[in-house]
Amino acid sequence: MIEFNLVNFQHSTGIVALNNIDVNIKSGELVALIGENGAGKTTFVKHINGLLKPTSGNVKIFGSNTKDTSVAKLSRKVGIVFQNPDNQLFSETVEDEIRFGLNNFIKDASEVEKRVKLMLNYFDLYKYKSQSPMLLSGGEKKRLCLAIVQAWNPEILILDEPTVGQDFINKEKLKTLISKLNKDNKTVIIVSHDIEFLWSLQPRTIVMYKGQILEDDTCLNIFNKSDIIRKYQILPPKLLELSKSLGLKSEITPEKLSKSILLKFKGK
Repeated sequence: MIEFNLVNFQHSTGIVALNNIDVNIKSGELVALIGENGAGKTTFVKHINGLLKPTSGNVKIFGSNTKDTSVAKLSRKVGIVFQNPDNQLFSETVEDEIRFGLNNFIKDASEVEKRVKLMLNYFDLYKYKSQSPMLLSGGEKKRLCLAIVQAWNPEILILDEPTVGQDFINKEKLKTLISKLNKDNKTVIIVSHDIEFLWSLQPRTIVMYKGQILEDDTCLNIFNKSDIIRKYQILPPKLLELSKSLGLKSEITPEKLSKSILLKFKGK
């Protein structure tokens, strides 16, 4: 469904941001992109909705080459929430922001209003519906951008640092949303430095470094490889570090690991 075939991308400055990227992401996969700043993660996801086109190689989305497909057409199937919400907000009110995107994809006015209300309530933004988006806090703006994109229910949802500015409750809501979308066979791609959040979701994890994909494995396998953690300076999940210090097996799901740690402290 998402195919990168030997993709290279070079900025006008001469900096190579992607180097021979060759990877496939199937429908319904939950994928995390991790790596240091400047590793090429955001450049990678911008190729999925056609905002950037490969210098060489090809990117295909549902079989369509992004070089021959408009961003508008790709946006019907690919929704992306960028790291900086101010880059996506421009309407006079919060509800108008959500309504604007929906009006581009749905002709039924009653369905548009139904979805606007649903998103306002789900993302805890209803009380701000008539307010300017620019008056929202950073975390609220982030939730609004999530609401805007999720409103039209794209097949692929890309989240660039979605937990920045979010408290525990809204992180849990986001986790629930991602899990539900994944169960509904939607493809979700998360770019994040929030390792604790990613660990709880257990996505397929891709490690990027200097424009290349150097590791592509399960979350469990990636964070259980001490050589990977040292080499790419990735901070392992705290739960995993605690389990290892207690001498527990770490090759299990986070839920089972949490139970094992509790039993260890209880002396069972």
